[in-house]
Amino acid sequence: MPKIPITSGKKLVKAFEMLGYEIVRQKGSHIRLLNENKLRFPPITIPDHKEVSIGVMRKLIRDTKIGIEELIKLLK
Repeated sequence: MPKIPITSGKKLVKAFEMLGYEIVRQKGSHIRLLNENKLRFPPITIPDHKEVSIGVMRKLIRDTKIGIEELIKLLK
């Protein structure tokens, strides 16, 4: 299993937009995203930080049911 990459919140938002997520609001440094396909992809919140922690990355991967490999492809 590959390591979870350390990345910024802005790059994560762009990666999840490729999956069909759209920004619906932002409060402070947290960006809320929704997907049209609510059954497969639940709403997520991404912190707009320079480095997003590994724990938050794991939670995003678990909530959206994508693999680490797929996330790495989206971030490139």
